[in-house]
Amino acid sequence: MKRTLKLGATAAALVLVASGCGSDDGDSDSEVDVASNKDCAAKTKEARDAGDLTEVSLQLQWVSQAQFAGYYAAVAQCYYVDEGLDVKIVEGGVDIVPQDVLASGDVDYAISWVPKVLGSIEQGAQITDVAQIFERSATTQISFKDKNITKPADLKGKAVGSWGFGNEWELFAGMQEAGVGVGDINLVQQAFDMNAFLAGDIDAAQAMTYNEYAQVLETVNPDTGKLYTPDDLNVIDWNEVGSAMLQDAIWAQTEKLSDAAYEEQTVKFIKASIKGWAFVRDNPEDAAKIVAESGSELGTSHQLWMTNEVNKLLWPSTNGVGVIDEAAWKQTVDIALHTKNETGATIITKEPPATAYTNEYVEKALAELEEDGVDTKGADFEPITVELKEGGK
Repeated sequence: MKRTLKLGATAAALVLVASGCGSDDGDSDSEVDVASNKDCAAKTKEARDAGDLTEVSLQLQWVSQAQFAGYYAAVAQCYYVDEGLDVKIVEGGVDIVPQDVLASGDVDYAISWVPKVLGSIEQGAQITDVAQIFERSATTQISFKDKNITKPADLKGKAVGSWGFGNEWELFAGMQEAGVGVGDINLVQQAFDMNAFLAGDIDAAQAMTYNEYAQVLETVNPDTGKLYTPDDLNVIDWNEVGSAMLQDAIWAQTEKLSDAAYEEQTVKFIKASIKGWAFVRDNPEDAAKIVAESGSELGTSHQLWMTNEVNKLLWPSTNGVGVIDEAAWKQTVDIALHTKNETGATIITKEPPATAYTNEYVEKALAELEEDGVDTKGADFEPITVELKEGGK
């Protein structure tokens, strides 16, 4: 997750998004209508009035954007309601740590990156990865072609940007594998935008494929008077380097997973969420619109770019969306154990407990989805072509 330049700190206030396409009393300040589907709205109201829905809350890592499109789509298409769930999406903010909100019992589920949560688990948070939604990492290190940075070894002696806050570990792992220590670079605290990179103050900047990379491509190149293009950039992809770590996952409360009702609810929640992601895969333009209607302030072309790039992180799925791959989990844990930051610290000092993840609930959800005819692997997935506009408009 990366914070978006176009969203100010005032947007960090918690916003609840009701699964029923808006609140019954029309209070649009706290519950945002994200569905244009009138049938869904009617179905939800009827189910609420009958008391047939169980209220469930989901904590996001950041504010509304297409990084979370599958959950918004599941709301808008009534997939959660179909499972008997009245889901409220709780937006994140600058000072909100999703796994801490979940561990404290303030929400039922949360979205967060695996390495960040591993550190929290070692500190005592009792939460479990019940569905690994993003199969691939979206973190890259980008540079302009004239810097001649094409691999981690080339970062030595360069001004290298990093957001910190737990986003730096793939970078450090890739560097250290190439024999480049943190002391061998000029580590620059990168702001949550690409301004320093565009100004030339950072040689190689962190960029999520679905956000900051697009921010550069939405900017006019002063030398040409046209937008920058991918041909202007070199990209270090940590998936290709071998230091990628697992990112967005659905986390549940470990202790509550011993309760039969919470277990059943978890399967239903995962099932509807994955169905939402399948909708995003098959309907990227509609999905981008759904997120925009949820209150996101991103421009139209940027929102669609983000939707398309996030789709690439899920599809095609090797074993079905949400299944935690043991090799990818082990790689993430190994990096968390052995990669050191600028202070010499690692994310964790010992192996995480067996309760840190389970495929039990996602496999049940996938089996039900497959019985319903939902494609959970997307073997034939092809991304669309998105034309970015200046400023992401």
